[in-house]
Amino acid sequence: MRLENTRSNPPGVKRLFRTEPDRPLAMLQQCPAYRPTPLHSMADLAAELGIGALMVKDETRRMGLGSFKALGGGFAVAQMIADASGSPDLDSEQARTTAATMTFITASAGNHGLSVAAGARIFGARGVIVLSSAVPEGFAERIRKTGSDVIRVDGSYEDSVDHAIAAAERNGWLLLADGSREGYIERPALIMEGYTVIAEECRRAFETSGNWPTHVFVQAGVGGLAAAMAAHIRTHWRTKPQIIVVEPDAAPCLLQSVKAGRLTRAEGPESNMGRLDCKDASLIAFEALRHDADVFVTVTNEEAAAAAREYASHGIETTPSGAAPLAALKQFAAGTDTRCLLFATEGPETA
Repeated sequence: MRLENTRSNPPGVKRLFRTEPDRPLAMLQQCPAYRPTPLHSMADLAAELGIGALMVKDETRRMGLGSFKALGGGFAVAQMIADASGSPDLDSEQARTTAATMTFITASAGNHGLSVAAGARIFGARGVIVLSSAVPEGFAERIRKTGSDVIRVDGSYEDSVDHAIAAAERNGWLLLADGSREGYIERPALIMEGYTVIAEECRRAFETSGNWPTHVFVQAGVGGLAAAMAAHIRTHWRTKPQIIVVEPDAAPCLLQSVKAGRLTRAEGPESNMGRLDCKDASLIAFEALRHDADVFVTVTNEEAAAAAREYASHGIETTPSGAAPLAALKQFAAGTDTRCLLFATEGPETA
């Protein structure tokens, strides 16, 4: 399935999240685990695909957590503690005392929960992570090792989201979901702000090399990464590539929402792209992408699994979720004059 977006991106279009990476980068400069992730130039694979150049932003080892989401939940936890304590110094007694009173809860398909859990551990708060039965036990074990509590919920990702919302309201905990909705915008916006670091790392590399991409393929679950990347590209990059948003054909919530002109739930079976298998799009991601993205495309389970195997043959170990943009590129019929940027968003599920 493919939707060409007749986007309108007038000057001054309002996005409900920050596109500047200044705050998360300032925090990351204090983190010894932070360094920009590799931007691989993959000439052999580009030749196989019949395109001019292929660049892959490799998030499979990001900050020891193995996913781009290390940048989102952790930053949001830190910023919320700083705001609540009134202290930008998260090692101060004031911030630590405040953090000890805060419990962050979120539903997750795996990586977002791990990021929130890691942030809670680092900054002295408590984490509670709700996982559906579809999430591999390897993720649950990694989260437990951070000291956060794990709640397992039978059913879908959407069921785990409902459980987290109810538990937050019942216990007075801080819901830190990566999906937004009417009345719940500020915290997901912090998560997306963290993701802009990835786009900024890319921008700096392209400014140095001059090898700007003509096409950017980025995967989407609820849409936070895709929207953050697209908005940063539109507002901060010297060149403006075509932006293609990639979703599982079992969960095309953004494609269907853009087509309908309003948020629309995507009904479908379970996808092997577990971190992308989201049936409801984030409100602020949808509102941004309807202006910023050029094309929405879906890939099948089989296509994504084959793309993951192809990546492995070229030295990148990722999942079908991480390989979805490569699957989309293979069906896109890009020409020999194109330079394509893809994102391998996560390492193996239990890495």
